[in-house]
Amino acid sequence: MTHVAIRCEGLSKQYRIGERESYKALRDVIADTAAAPLRRLRTALDRRRTTGDRASSNGDALSASDFPVGHPSSVACQSLNGSIWALDEVSFEVKHGEVVGIIGRNGAGKSTLLKILSRITKPTKGLAEIHGRVGSLLEVGTGFHPELTGRENIYLNAAILGMRKAEVDKKFEEIVSFAEVEKFIDTPVKRYSSGMYVRLAFAVAAHLEPEILVIDEVLAVGDAAFQKKCLGKIGEVARGGRTVLFVSHNMGAVRQLCSSVMWLDLGKVKAHGGSPDMVDLYLRTTLDQHGSSMELSALPRAGGLGERLRILSVEFNNGTPVLHGESLSVTIRYKTMAGVNDVGFGFGFSSLEGIRVMSVDSDLVEPQRDLENGFTGLVEAIIPELQLQPGKYSFDIGARSGNNNGLDYLKGCTQIEILPGPATPSLIIRDDGGMRIPANWNWIEVDGTVLQ
Repeated sequence: MTHVAIRCEGLSKQYRIGERESYKALRDVIADTAAAPLRRLRTALDRRRTTGDRASSNGDALSASDFPVGHPSSVACQSLNGSIWALDEVSFEVKHGEVVGIIGRNGAGKSTLLKILSRITKPTKGLAEIHGRVGSLLEVGTGFHPELTGRENIYLNAAILGMRKAEVDKKFEEIVSFAEVEKFIDTPVKRYSSGMYVRLAFAVAAHLEPEILVIDEVLAVGDAAFQKKCLGKIGEVARGGRTVLFVSHNMGAVRQLCSSVMWLDLGKVKAHGGSPDMVDLYLRTTLDQHGSSMELSALPRAGGLGERLRILSVEFNNGTPVLHGESLSVTIRYKTMAGVNDVGFGFGFSSLEGIRVMSVDSDLVEPQRDLENGFTGLVEAIIPELQLQPGKYSFDIGARSGNNNGLDYLKGCTQIEILPGPATPSLIIRDDGGMRIPANWNWIEVDGTVLQ
Protein backbone atom coordinates (compact mmCIF):
# COMPACT_ATOMS: atom_id res chain seq x y z
CA MET A 1 0.00 0.00 0.00
CA THR A 2 1.33 3.42 -0.97
CA HIS A 3 1.57 5.79 1.97
CA VAL A 4 0.51 9.42 1.86
CA ALA A 5 3.35 11.96 2.10
CA ILE A 6 1.19 15.11 2.14
CA ARG A 7 -2.49 15.52 2.90
CA CYS A 8 -4.30 18.86 2.94
CA GLU A 9 -7.94 19.40 3.85
CA GLY A 10 -9.64 22.77 3.51
CA LEU A 11 -6.32 24.59 3.69
CA SER A 12 -6.86 28.36 3.69
CA LYS A 13 -4.68 31.41 4.24
CA GLN A 14 -5.99 34.93 4.72
CA TYR A 15 -3.94 38.12 4.56
CA ARG A 16 -5.01 41.63 5.45
CA ILE A 17 -4.22 44.33 2.95
CA GLY A 18 -1.23 46.38 4.11
CA GLU A 19 -0.40 44.09 7.04
CA ARG A 20 3.00 42.44 7.15
CA GLU A 21 3.21 38.92 8.40
CA SER A 22 6.26 38.38 10.55
CA TYR A 23 7.58 34.86 10.37
CA LYS A 24 10.83 32.99 10.66
CA ALA A 25 11.62 29.42 9.76
CA LEU A 26 13.38 27.27 12.35
CA ARG A 27 16.54 27.37 10.28
CA ASP A 28 16.50 31.18 10.36
CA VAL A 29 16.19 31.20 14.15
CA ILE A 30 19.12 28.79 14.52
CA ALA A 31 21.19 30.71 11.99
CA ASP A 32 20.48 34.02 13.73
CA THR A 33 21.68 32.54 16.99
CA ALA A 34 24.83 31.17 15.40
CA ALA A 35 25.63 34.50 13.75
CA ALA A 36 24.86 36.70 16.77
CA PRO A 37 28.53 37.06 17.90
CA LEU A 38 29.51 38.20 14.40
CA ARG A 39 26.74 40.76 14.34
CA ARG A 40 27.66 42.14 17.76
CA LEU A 41 31.28 42.56 16.71
CA ARG A 42 30.31 44.29 13.48
CA THR A 43 27.85 46.57 15.29
CA ALA A 44 30.54 47.64 17.77
CA LEU A 45 32.93 48.46 14.92
CA ASP A 46 30.23 50.36 13.04
CA ARG A 47 29.45 52.46 16.12
CA ARG A 48 33.07 53.50 16.44
CA ARG A 49 33.13 54.61 12.80
CA THR A 50 29.81 56.41 12.86
CA THR A 51 29.74 58.10 16.29
CA GLY A 52 27.37 61.01 16.23
CA ASP A 53 25.46 59.80 13.18
CA ARG A 54 21.75 59.16 13.63
CA ALA A 55 20.13 56.28 11.78
CA SER A 56 16.55 56.67 10.64
CA SER A 57 14.54 53.86 12.17
CA ASN A 58 10.90 54.99 12.07
CA GLY A 59 8.39 55.24 9.27
CA ASP A 60 10.01 52.70 6.89
CA ALA A 61 8.32 52.68 3.48
CA LEU A 62 7.22 49.20 2.43
CA SER A 63 7.72 48.01 -1.11
CA ALA A 64 6.45 44.89 -2.86
CA SER A 65 9.70 43.12 -1.96
CA ASP A 66 8.93 43.53 1.74
CA PHE A 67 5.96 41.20 1.47
CA PRO A 68 6.01 37.41 1.18
CA VAL A 69 5.18 35.90 -2.18
CA GLY A 70 1.42 35.47 -2.36
CA HIS A 71 0.82 38.47 -0.07
CA PRO A 72 -2.08 40.73 -1.11
CA SER A 73 0.38 43.31 -2.39
CA SER A 74 1.17 40.98 -5.28
CA VAL A 75 -2.36 40.15 -6.38
CA ALA A 76 -5.00 42.28 -7.96
CA CYS A 77 -8.21 41.12 -6.29
CA GLN A 78 -9.21 42.59 -2.93
CA SER A 79 -12.22 41.91 -0.73
CA LEU A 80 -14.48 44.58 0.70
CA ASN A 81 -13.23 44.17 4.26
CA GLY A 82 -9.58 44.78 3.30
CA SER A 83 -8.47 41.14 3.36
CA ILE A 84 -7.79 38.47 0.79
CA TRP A 85 -7.70 34.67 0.76
CA ALA A 86 -4.41 33.65 -0.83
CA LEU A 87 -5.57 30.03 -0.40
CA ASP A 88 -9.22 29.06 -0.18
CA GLU A 89 -10.31 25.54 0.83
CA VAL A 90 -7.45 23.70 -0.87
CA SER A 91 -7.61 19.91 -0.48
CA PHE A 92 -5.37 17.26 -2.06
CA GLU A 93 -3.13 14.25 -1.34
CA VAL A 94 0.38 13.43 -2.53
CA LYS A 95 1.67 9.88 -2.15
CA HIS A 96 5.24 8.96 -1.28
CA GLY A 97 7.41 8.97 -4.40
CA GLU A 98 4.99 11.07 -6.43
CA VAL A 99 6.23 14.10 -8.40
CA VAL A 100 3.54 16.78 -8.50
CA GLY A 101 3.70 19.99 -10.50
CA ILE A 102 1.85 23.06 -9.23
CA ILE A 103 0.98 25.59 -11.91
CA GLY A 104 -1.00 28.83 -12.14
CA ARG A 105 -0.64 32.52 -12.81
CA ASN A 106 1.22 34.89 -10.49
CA GLY A 107 -0.87 35.44 -7.35
CA ALA A 108 -2.66 32.09 -7.67
CA GLY A 109 -1.42 30.94 -4.24
CA LYS A 110 1.35 28.54 -5.29
CA SER A 111 4.12 30.01 -3.16
CA THR A 112 1.80 30.50 -0.18
CA LEU A 113 0.93 26.81 -0.32
CA LEU A 114 4.59 25.79 -0.35
CA LYS A 115 5.39 28.11 2.57
CA ILE A 116 2.68 26.45 4.63
CA LEU A 117 3.92 22.96 3.74
CA SER A 118 7.48 24.05 4.59
CA ARG A 119 6.26 25.33 8.01
CA ILE A 120 7.37 28.87 7.23
CA THR A 121 3.90 30.34 7.68
CA LYS A 122 0.74 29.03 9.36
CA PRO A 123 -2.62 28.49 7.67
CA THR A 124 -5.61 30.55 8.77
CA LYS A 125 -7.67 27.38 8.82
CA GLY A 126 -7.61 23.83 7.55
CA LEU A 127 -5.28 20.88 7.98
CA ALA A 128 -1.89 20.07 6.44
CA GLU A 129 -0.22 16.76 7.30
CA ILE A 130 3.37 16.18 6.21
CA HIS A 131 4.92 12.73 6.70
CA GLY A 132 8.68 13.03 6.27
CA ARG A 133 11.39 15.65 6.57
CA VAL A 134 11.05 18.52 4.09
CA GLY A 135 13.83 20.17 2.13
CA SER A 136 12.72 23.38 0.45
CA LEU A 137 14.05 25.86 -2.05
CA LEU A 138 11.38 28.53 -2.17
CA GLU A 139 13.22 31.64 -3.36
CA VAL A 140 16.73 33.05 -3.46
CA GLY A 141 17.72 33.69 0.12
CA THR A 142 15.47 31.17 1.87
CA GLY A 143 17.34 29.04 4.37
CA PHE A 144 20.78 30.64 4.21
CA HIS A 145 22.17 33.10 6.73
CA PRO A 146 24.10 35.84 4.93
CA GLU A 147 26.78 36.18 7.63
CA LEU A 148 27.72 32.49 7.49
CA THR A 149 29.99 30.99 4.85
CA GLY A 150 28.83 28.56 2.20
CA ARG A 151 30.41 25.71 4.16
CA GLU A 152 28.68 26.74 7.41
CA ASN A 153 25.32 27.06 5.69
CA ILE A 154 25.60 23.57 4.21
CA TYR A 155 26.19 22.01 7.63
CA LEU A 156 23.53 24.18 9.25
CA ASN A 157 20.87 23.10 6.75
CA ALA A 158 21.88 19.47 7.15
CA ALA A 159 21.63 19.69 10.94
CA ILE A 160 18.11 21.12 10.67
CA LEU A 161 17.15 18.13 8.50
CA GLY A 162 18.46 15.82 11.25
CA MET A 163 21.55 14.63 9.37
CA ARG A 164 24.77 13.75 11.17
CA LYS A 165 28.05 15.44 10.29
CA ALA A 166 29.44 12.19 8.88
CA GLU A 167 26.54 12.00 6.45
CA VAL A 168 27.15 15.55 5.27
CA ASP A 169 30.88 14.93 4.88
CA LYS A 170 30.09 12.25 2.28
CA LYS A 171 27.93 14.65 0.30
CA PHE A 172 29.96 17.82 0.79
CA GLU A 173 32.24 17.64 -2.26
CA GLU A 174 29.33 16.66 -4.50
CA ILE A 175 27.30 19.66 -3.31
CA VAL A 176 30.15 22.12 -3.81
CA SER A 177 31.02 20.70 -7.23
CA PHE A 178 27.40 20.87 -8.40
CA ALA A 179 27.09 24.48 -7.23
CA GLU A 180 30.44 25.43 -8.85
CA VAL A 181 31.45 27.57 -5.86
CA GLU A 182 34.66 25.78 -4.84
CA LYS A 183 36.70 29.00 -4.67
CA PHE A 184 34.12 30.75 -2.50
CA ILE A 185 32.93 28.02 -0.17
CA ASP A 186 34.55 29.74 2.85
CA THR A 187 33.23 33.20 1.90
CA PRO A 188 30.11 34.61 3.62
CA VAL A 189 27.19 34.03 1.26
CA LYS A 190 26.17 37.70 1.49
CA ARG A 191 29.07 38.30 -0.91
CA TYR A 192 27.78 35.77 -3.44
CA SER A 193 26.16 36.81 -6.69
CA SER A 194 22.51 35.78 -7.06
CA GLY A 195 23.60 33.01 -9.43
CA MET A 196 26.13 31.59 -6.96
CA TYR A 197 23.59 31.86 -4.16
CA VAL A 198 20.84 29.95 -5.92
CA ARG A 199 23.25 27.31 -7.26
CA LEU A 200 24.41 26.51 -3.75
CA ALA A 201 20.89 26.66 -2.33
CA PHE A 202 19.62 24.22 -4.95
CA ALA A 203 22.59 21.91 -4.52
CA VAL A 204 21.98 21.73 -0.75
CA ALA A 205 18.24 21.13 -1.14
CA ALA A 206 18.70 18.41 -3.77
CA HIS A 207 21.67 16.55 -2.29
CA LEU A 208 20.82 16.33 1.41
CA GLU A 209 18.11 13.75 0.70
CA PRO A 210 14.98 14.93 2.47
CA GLU A 211 11.99 12.62 2.00
CA ILE A 212 10.01 15.55 0.52
CA LEU A 213 11.61 18.12 -1.77
CA VAL A 214 9.74 21.40 -2.32
CA ILE A 215 10.96 23.61 -5.18
CA ASP A 216 9.51 26.98 -6.17
CA GLU A 217 10.50 28.37 -9.57
CA VAL A 218 14.21 27.55 -9.25
CA LEU A 219 14.47 27.48 -13.05
CA ALA A 220 13.67 31.20 -13.21
CA VAL A 221 17.15 32.00 -11.85
CA GLY A 222 20.50 31.20 -13.35
CA ASP A 223 21.81 30.67 -16.86
CA ALA A 224 20.62 28.06 -19.36
CA ALA A 225 23.37 25.60 -18.48
CA PHE A 226 22.45 25.70 -14.79
CA GLN A 227 18.77 25.30 -15.58
CA LYS A 228 19.49 22.16 -17.59
CA LYS A 229 21.64 20.88 -14.74
CA CYS A 230 18.77 21.50 -12.29
CA LEU A 231 16.30 19.67 -14.52
CA GLY A 232 18.60 16.68 -14.64
CA LYS A 233 19.04 16.63 -10.87
CA ILE A 234 15.31 17.00 -10.18
CA GLY A 235 14.68 14.09 -12.53
CA GLU A 236 17.29 12.03 -10.70
CA VAL A 237 15.67 12.86 -7.34
CA ALA A 238 12.26 11.89 -8.71
CA ARG A 239 13.52 8.57 -10.05
CA GLY A 240 15.06 7.89 -6.64
CA GLY A 241 11.58 7.56 -5.15
CA ARG A 242 11.43 10.81 -3.20
CA THR A 243 8.34 13.01 -3.13
CA VAL A 244 8.69 16.26 -5.08
CA LEU A 245 6.45 19.34 -5.24
CA PHE A 246 7.57 21.45 -8.18
CA VAL A 247 6.25 24.96 -8.87
CA SER A 248 7.26 26.39 -12.23
CA HIS A 249 6.07 28.52 -15.13
CA ASN A 250 8.21 26.34 -17.42
CA MET A 251 5.53 24.05 -18.83
CA GLY A 252 8.08 21.95 -20.69
CA ALA A 253 9.86 21.14 -17.44
CA VAL A 254 6.55 20.38 -15.71
CA ARG A 255 5.52 17.97 -18.46
CA GLN A 256 8.93 16.32 -18.40
CA LEU A 257 9.31 15.85 -14.66
CA CYS A 258 5.84 15.53 -13.13
CA SER A 259 3.46 12.59 -13.14
CA SER A 260 0.50 14.76 -12.11
CA VAL A 261 -0.24 18.49 -12.01
CA MET A 262 -2.40 20.65 -9.76
CA TRP A 263 -3.64 23.93 -11.24
CA LEU A 264 -4.25 26.74 -8.74
CA ASP A 265 -6.31 29.78 -9.67
CA LEU A 266 -7.14 32.63 -7.26
CA GLY A 267 -6.33 30.43 -4.27
CA LYS A 268 -8.48 27.49 -5.31
CA VAL A 269 -7.73 24.16 -6.97
CA LYS A 270 -9.09 24.65 -10.49
CA ALA A 271 -8.12 21.20 -11.75
CA HIS A 272 -5.89 18.23 -10.84
CA GLY A 273 -4.88 15.46 -13.20
CA GLY A 274 -2.25 13.83 -15.38
CA SER A 275 0.66 16.02 -16.43
CA PRO A 276 0.26 16.15 -20.26
CA ASP A 277 -3.49 16.79 -20.16
CA MET A 278 -3.28 19.43 -17.43
CA VAL A 279 -0.42 21.35 -19.07
CA ASP A 280 -2.20 21.30 -22.41
CA LEU A 281 -5.44 22.54 -20.81
CA TYR A 282 -3.61 25.30 -18.93
CA LEU A 283 -1.75 26.52 -22.01
CA ARG A 284 -4.84 26.57 -24.18
CA THR A 285 -7.00 28.46 -21.71
CA THR A 286 -4.78 30.80 -19.71
CA LEU A 287 -1.57 31.61 -21.56
CA ASP A 288 -0.89 35.30 -22.01
CA GLN A 289 -1.43 35.90 -25.70
CA HIS A 290 0.96 38.86 -26.00
CA GLY A 291 2.77 38.58 -29.33
CA SER A 292 0.23 36.18 -30.92
CA SER A 293 -1.16 39.13 -32.91
CA MET A 294 1.10 41.92 -34.10
CA GLU A 295 0.21 45.25 -35.74
CA LEU A 296 2.87 46.07 -38.32
CA SER A 297 1.51 48.98 -40.35
CA ALA A 298 3.23 51.72 -38.33
CA LEU A 299 6.66 50.06 -38.12
CA PRO A 300 9.39 51.93 -40.05
CA ARG A 301 10.57 50.57 -43.40
CA ALA A 302 13.75 51.28 -45.31
CA GLY A 303 14.49 51.88 -48.98
CA GLY A 304 10.96 52.46 -50.23
CA LEU A 305 9.58 49.18 -48.87
CA GLY A 306 5.91 49.27 -47.96
CA GLU A 307 5.04 52.04 -50.43
CA ARG A 308 3.27 49.93 -53.08
CA LEU A 309 2.14 47.08 -50.78
CA ARG A 310 2.18 47.24 -46.99
CA ILE A 311 1.78 44.36 -44.55
CA LEU A 312 -0.61 45.57 -41.84
CA SER A 313 -0.60 42.76 -39.28
CA VAL A 314 0.17 39.12 -38.61
CA GLU A 315 -1.63 36.70 -36.30
CA PHE A 316 -0.72 33.20 -35.17
CA ASN A 317 -3.35 30.50 -34.60
CA ASN A 318 -6.14 33.07 -34.20
CA GLY A 319 -4.48 34.19 -30.96
CA THR A 320 -4.07 30.77 -29.32
CA PRO A 321 -0.74 29.21 -28.21
CA VAL A 322 1.63 27.77 -30.80
CA LEU A 323 2.55 24.19 -29.90
CA HIS A 324 5.24 21.89 -31.21
CA GLY A 325 3.78 19.06 -33.28
CA GLU A 326 0.44 20.87 -33.73
CA SER A 327 -0.86 22.85 -36.70
CA LEU A 328 0.13 26.51 -37.10
CA SER A 329 -1.84 29.10 -39.01
CA VAL A 330 -0.25 32.44 -39.92
CA THR A 331 -2.70 35.10 -41.11
CA ILE A 332 -1.24 38.14 -42.89
CA ARG A 333 -3.35 41.26 -43.51
CA TYR A 334 -2.13 43.68 -46.19
CA LYS A 335 -3.18 46.52 -48.52
CA THR A 336 -1.92 47.86 -51.84
CA MET A 337 -1.22 51.49 -52.73
CA ALA A 338 -0.50 50.69 -56.39
CA GLY A 339 -1.19 47.89 -58.84
CA VAL A 340 1.38 45.07 -58.37
CA ASN A 341 1.97 41.90 -60.36
CA ASP A 342 3.21 38.42 -59.42
CA VAL A 343 2.89 38.96 -55.66
CA GLY A 344 4.11 36.34 -53.21
CA PHE A 345 4.33 36.36 -49.41
CA GLY A 346 6.81 34.69 -47.11
CA PHE A 347 7.87 34.46 -43.50
CA GLY A 348 10.65 32.86 -41.55
CA PHE A 349 11.79 31.84 -38.08
CA SER A 350 15.29 32.53 -36.79
CA SER A 351 17.07 31.76 -33.55
CA LEU A 352 17.46 34.71 -31.21
CA GLU A 353 21.11 34.75 -32.35
CA GLY A 354 19.92 35.47 -35.91
CA ILE A 355 20.36 32.03 -37.52
CA ARG A 356 17.49 31.17 -39.92
CA VAL A 357 15.96 27.81 -39.05
CA MET A 358 12.80 27.74 -41.21
CA SER A 359 11.33 29.64 -44.17
CA VAL A 360 7.84 29.46 -45.67
CA ASP A 361 7.06 31.03 -49.09
CA SER A 362 3.68 31.11 -50.81
CA ASP A 363 5.03 30.68 -54.34
CA LEU A 364 6.49 27.24 -53.57
CA VAL A 365 3.01 25.73 -53.78
CA GLU A 366 0.74 28.53 -55.08
CA PRO A 367 1.07 30.79 -58.15
CA GLN A 368 1.91 34.41 -57.54
CA ARG A 369 -1.04 36.81 -57.79
CA ASP A 370 -1.71 40.12 -59.49
CA LEU A 371 -3.29 42.73 -57.17
CA GLU A 372 -4.96 45.98 -58.15
CA ASN A 373 -4.48 49.35 -56.50
CA GLY A 374 -6.41 49.96 -53.25
CA PHE A 375 -6.92 46.26 -52.51
CA THR A 376 -7.05 45.09 -48.86
CA GLY A 377 -6.89 41.38 -48.19
CA LEU A 378 -5.79 38.45 -46.07
CA VAL A 379 -3.49 35.59 -46.92
CA GLU A 380 -3.27 32.56 -44.63
CA ALA A 381 -0.60 29.89 -44.43
CA ILE A 382 -1.32 26.64 -42.60
CA ILE A 383 1.46 24.32 -41.50
CA PRO A 384 -0.26 21.00 -40.63
CA GLU A 385 2.39 19.86 -38.15
CA LEU A 386 4.91 22.40 -36.84
CA GLN A 387 8.23 20.68 -36.16
CA LEU A 388 10.17 23.61 -34.78
CA GLN A 389 11.73 22.66 -31.47
CA PRO A 390 10.12 24.27 -28.39
CA GLY A 391 11.71 27.64 -27.70
CA LYS A 392 11.66 31.33 -28.65
CA TYR A 393 12.23 32.53 -32.19
CA SER A 394 12.55 35.80 -34.06
CA PHE A 395 9.95 36.23 -36.80
CA ASP A 396 10.52 37.85 -40.22
CA ILE A 397 7.82 38.59 -42.80
CA GLY A 398 7.79 40.02 -46.31
CA ALA A 399 6.18 40.29 -49.74
CA ARG A 400 7.74 40.48 -53.19
CA SER A 401 6.81 40.97 -56.80
CA GLY A 402 8.36 38.45 -59.16
CA ASN A 403 11.57 36.84 -57.94
CA ASN A 404 13.63 39.71 -56.58
CA ASN A 405 11.53 42.86 -56.41
CA GLY A 406 10.85 43.45 -52.71
CA LEU A 407 7.52 45.05 -51.86
CA ASP A 408 7.69 44.95 -48.07
CA TYR A 409 9.97 43.33 -45.51
CA LEU A 410 10.12 43.41 -41.71
CA LYS A 411 13.01 41.59 -40.10
CA GLY A 412 12.60 40.48 -36.49
CA CYS A 413 9.27 42.29 -36.20
CA THR A 414 8.16 40.09 -33.31
CA GLN A 415 9.07 37.01 -31.29
CA ILE A 416 7.10 33.81 -31.13
CA GLU A 417 7.41 31.06 -28.54
CA ILE A 418 6.88 27.46 -29.59
CA LEU A 419 5.59 25.53 -26.58
CA PRO A 420 5.77 21.77 -25.97
CA GLY A 421 2.65 20.11 -27.35
CA PRO A 422 0.70 17.08 -26.08
CA ALA A 423 2.85 14.71 -28.16
CA THR A 424 6.21 16.41 -27.58
CA PRO A 425 8.75 13.84 -26.30
CA SER A 426 10.16 14.99 -22.99
CA LEU A 427 13.71 14.20 -24.11
CA ILE A 428 13.74 17.09 -26.63
CA ILE A 429 12.41 19.82 -24.35
CA ARG A 430 15.92 20.80 -23.29
CA ASP A 431 17.24 21.02 -26.85
CA ASP A 432 17.72 24.42 -28.44
CA GLY A 433 16.12 25.58 -31.66
CA GLY A 434 15.94 24.18 -35.16
CA MET A 435 13.69 21.73 -36.96
CA ARG A 436 12.76 18.23 -35.87
CA ILE A 437 11.68 16.33 -38.99
CA PRO A 438 10.98 12.67 -39.81
CA ALA A 439 13.20 10.56 -42.05
CA ASN A 440 13.29 6.98 -43.31
CA TRP A 441 15.60 4.98 -41.04
CA ASN A 442 17.11 1.57 -41.75
CA TRP A 443 18.63 -0.64 -39.05
CA ILE A 444 21.56 -2.53 -40.57
CA GLU A 445 23.83 -5.16 -39.07
CA VAL A 446 27.60 -5.03 -39.52
CA ASP A 447 27.42 -7.56 -42.40
CA GLY A 448 24.97 -5.32 -44.26
CA THR A 449 21.77 -7.18 -43.38
CA VAL A 450 18.79 -4.88 -43.02
CA LEU A 451 16.79 -5.65 -39.86
CA GLN A 452 13.09 -6.15 -40.47
